[in-house]
This record gives sequence, structure tokens and C-alpha cells, in this order.
Amino acid sequence: MIKPHGSDRLNPLYVRDKSTREKLLQEADKLPGLLIDSGAAANAVMLGSGYFNPLTGFMNRQDALSVAEKMFTQSGLFFPVPILNMVKDATTVKNAKRIALRDPNIDGHPVLAIQEVTAVEQLSEEEKRFITEKVFRTLDPNHPGVANFMGQGNFVLSGPIQVLNFSYFEQEFPETFRTADQIRQEIAGQGWEKVVAFQTRNPMHLAHEELCRMAKEEVGADGILIHMLLGKLKEGDIPADVRDAAIRKMVELYFPPHTVLITGYGFDMLYAGPREAVLHAVFRQNAGCTHLIVGRDHAGVGNYYGPFDAQEIFKKEVPKGALQIEIYNADHTAWSKKLNRVVMMNRVTDHGKDDFIMLSGTKVRDMLSRGETLPPEFSRPEVAEILGRYYRSVAEG
Repeated sequence: MIKPHGSDRLNPLYVRDKSTREKLLQEADKLPGLLIDSGAAANAVMLGSGYFNPLTGFMNRQDALSVAEKMFTQSGLFFPVPILNMVKDATTVKNAKRIALRDPNIDGHPVLAIQEVTAVEQLSEEEKRFITEKVFRTLDPNHPGVANFMGQGNFVLSGPIQVLNFSYFEQEFPETFRTADQIRQEIAGQGWEKVVAFQTRNPMHLAHEELCRMAKEEVGADGILIHMLLGKLKEGDIPADVRDAAIRKMVELYFPPHTVLITGYGFDMLYAGPREAVLHAVFRQNAGCTHLIVGRDHAGVGNYYGPFDAQEIFKKEVPKGALQIEIYNADHTAWSKKLNRVVMMNRVTDHGKDDFIMLSGTKVRDMLSRGETLPPEFSRPEVAEILGRYYRSVAEG
């Protein structure tokens, strides 16, 4: 199986031994507590899950600046975005050696992890803007990722962590949430050697479905990993439980048995476009995948990124050999009236604009909220029905 990023073995930071976890929870009661924000909590879950391998905890100020500038830590580890625990006020933990990180996403704010504090450093406004512009490629406060990052505070708490649970993800998504290690075990259990990963924060329509088939066939993969984001999204995006139900129905009805793993991971969307696409590649290599599908406007939002910037970054900015996972570059996909099937638009040179059927996400949402049926060229009827029920419930309040 493909090696994890940066090491020979995966090193998830979740404390597996039950008795050790219980001792750490008892220790946490005596430690200074820190209520972290959702982004830092998601980082802790990803560290615990092994997706951020080989990191051992949160980065310090210099590593954050170095990663933002050139995608390498000071020690030379390739990593596409800073992984930080940032707070607005570090007064209560400034002199602490160890602190209990409390979960903002669960009532009562239970302890999520214990962090050894190696440094408490303050980012200047100029440094924070530098990181923001490098990672998100914009300083526009209307960009959801920029708004979230700039609102996180300027104090950086660095150091290794021990993760004690996976927040709400295991409870709310027991059939779907998987750590990188669990996915590796499932891939091994299937006997797969080549695995193509599909990242999604949206429901999968017919074009996505066919794209997975195309990629599997063209790279000679044994199976497909559909890997959905289960964490926080921007307002207006479809909730994870609805996406999960729609994707499961599609796979059940339209894919051969034992060819697809439906899984999810506990992370909040960054909407960082190209940089986040590279982070997605790190996730999937750590989960045992050999290929990642990168399509149009991968991990983007609005018009902040060009349609294929997320592919170009792998060609122009990711050094050769930095990652072992390979990228499957996908073009626009649409229904061909001539061929009566979904195609990649750049592969059918005899087609004109009127030979394709394309629907915008906005138009689809409008149709579903009005109870209208999506055309079969865009979505499977069973998927459209699940989405339609959700949009009608939203419209009804």
C-alpha cells in the first residue's frame, strides 16, 4: 500500500488505549482548560485521525509563516497549509505546560485533547494577513475562509497533542466517519492496490458519478473512495446527513457491489481552492489512496479561483516527489445531447455549446425548493427525491 505522507507508518494522535485515555481525562480536570474554536477542534480531530500525518501537533509561528510562504516547515516537511490552534486571549494558559482543549461543538464542552504547550506566540496583523493571502490567495473579508481565519485571534499555541475523542463525528455519522487508519484497513481488507479518491462537500449528481467511473477505468483502479467532508460549511450548503443519504442511495443502485467505499472525515471546509486541493491530496495519501480526482474549481468558492487553479498548483508549485499520490485531472463534465451520456467537455471536440446540457447549482437548488423534478441528464431520480425533500422542508420552515 502507498506510504503515508512523510513517514513509513501512519501515526494517528488518538490515544487508543482506554485506560490511558481515562487517566488523561482525570488529568484534564486539573489542567487549565481552553475552549477552542471549531477550526482548531477540526484540526485536532484530523490529527487524531491520522489525516495530518506526520504532524505531532499544532504548528508554531515560524512554521506557520514558512508553510504559508513555501509549503514547507522549517525542518523541511512539505505541508500545504498551516495547522494551528489560534486564540484571541492566551492569558489563562500563558504559563501552562499542559492544557485541556475543550470542544466548542458539543454541549458542555467536554475535553477533546490534551496539548503540551511548547510556545505561546503572537502573530502581528501583518503576519496574519501574509498567511491569509498566501493560503487563500485573497484578503477579501467576504471570502468565507478568510473571514473565519481572520476572526480566530492572533495568539498561536503550538505543541504536540493527545486526542481523546473525535468530537461529534462518531456519534452523528457512525456509518460514515472513518479515520485514515480505518480506511487503510478497509482498503487492505478489500484487497485493493489502486484506489481513486473523490472529495465532496456536495451531493453527487450524474456528472460526479460518471467522473468516478471514468477515473477508475482510466487509472486501472480496484476501487473508489468517496470521501465526504462532515464538518462545518458555509451557509446555504447542504448538510452532511442529507448528502450522505443521497450518496449512499446512488452507490447502492448504480455501482457494482464492493467497488466503492463511502466514508467521511471530520474537518471544517477552508474554501482555500488550490492550497486546499493539495491538503486533500495529503489526506487521501494518508488514507491509502493512490489517486485523487481534482476537477473544476476544486475546493473553491465564488469566483476567487480560476476553474483549474487547483490542478495547476500540482504542476507549478508542488515539488516533484513531495507527494506519492497521483492527481487525476478532470475537465468540465456535462451531458452530451449527441452521445446521450456524460462526457468530459474537452474530449469531444466536435461539440458546440448547444450540444451540452448544463445546470448551475443555483438553478438546481431553485428547482428542488419549488418541488420540480430534476432532468435525468443531471441527476438520478432517487438522488433528486432525497434532495427535493430536504429543500422542501427548508422552504416550509
